[in-house]
Amino acid sequence: MIQSLLDNDLYKFTMQQAVHMLYPRAQAEYEFTSRGTASFPEGFAQRVRQEIEQMARLSLSKDQKAYLENTCRFFTPVYLDYLESYTFNPDEVVLGQEKDTFFLTIKGPWYRTILWEVPLMAIISETFFSMTAPATLSREQIKAVNRNKAAVMAENKIRFADFGTRRRFSSAVHEMLLTDILSHSNHTLMGTSNVHFAREFNLTPVGTLAHEWFMFHAVAAGYRMANTLAQEAWVRVFKGDLGIALADTYTTDVFLSSFDTFTAKLFDGVRQDSGDPIVFVKKLVRHYEALHIDPAAKTIIFSDGLDIEKALAIHAECTGKIRDAYGIGTNLTNDVGVTPLNMVIKLSRCRISRERPWQHTVKLSDDRGKHTGNRAELDACMKILNLP
Repeated sequence: MIQSLLDNDLYKFTMQQAVHMLYPRAQAEYEFTSRGTASFPEGFAQRVRQEIEQMARLSLSKDQKAYLENTCRFFTPVYLDYLESYTFNPDEVVLGQEKDTFFLTIKGPWYRTILWEVPLMAIISETFFSMTAPATLSREQIKAVNRNKAAVMAENKIRFADFGTRRRFSSAVHEMLLTDILSHSNHTLMGTSNVHFAREFNLTPVGTLAHEWFMFHAVAAGYRMANTLAQEAWVRVFKGDLGIALADTYTTDVFLSSFDTFTAKLFDGVRQDSGDPIVFVKKLVRHYEALHIDPAAKTIIFSDGLDIEKALAIHAECTGKIRDAYGIGTNLTNDVGVTPLNMVIKLSRCRISRERPWQHTVKLSDDRGKHTGNRAELDACMKILNLP
């Protein structure tokens, strides 16, 4: 199911470089959560384990390394040399199954374990549907769905990217999607988060960073300073490249309270990943204007459970106010007649080094239902940040 080390999202590699550079002694633990009501079939964990064991054979080829050197100028020679030596260690993943409940954790050095999340979720999704729903739409039906989406986005001049690796129906369906969209003469596809498919289809690999970067910095420096220090550390590594900030790890209001003139001018824009996107647009435009920054020079990347209809509505709100682009995931790569899995793998604990105690990590959200983490730690976080 995972045929290449590059069959992963770009933001996992960019964060791995940052961790490798700044926090080489940090330890991390991740936990799988099924947010939905899916019942995992008998033998599911065993099938997933077989796929995980296969991943140990993956490594970066000379040609793949040359591709990264030529395409992703923000990767350093030191990091690419490290990535060339990297292999997945299946011992870092512990999983099991009790009746129809599946559980999984990842634990080890952060600079190593950070690459597991996305391919593991892709394996979980593809395994689930191979065991429960092998019959779906026909190839011609899938092609029609994909080309219609490409046509609607092109007609409305909406820029979008494929963010669908994690919850895709299968790798084959993912490849079909990109083939079908690119066959539309006027497509507005900007790129894909999947580095393997970016290389295969000569697309731009897109992505920056994820919530775990901010969650780690909350453990390192406290919740009040997490956003500020996470962004400062990011700039220290990438020197102005990959300049899209992530707003909602501890709610957008908390983020904006420290998104000052210096930082707002430094970053090209912000990614919206929870809450009401229309409210977010209005809030961010007001914030830029209050800082005497022209919102029209900035970009919002929308990535929260999008489909084409939602993107159209958001685009209408942004037009004439601020640049917009869309990272669409599951609706692109798992729109084949099944109900996609509602699942996440999130950083649950970390520590700065082996000598330091483990600490729980939490993620708030602009949707209270998306808060994740230890209940006592969530309560402590919300109290510190004066959140209801």
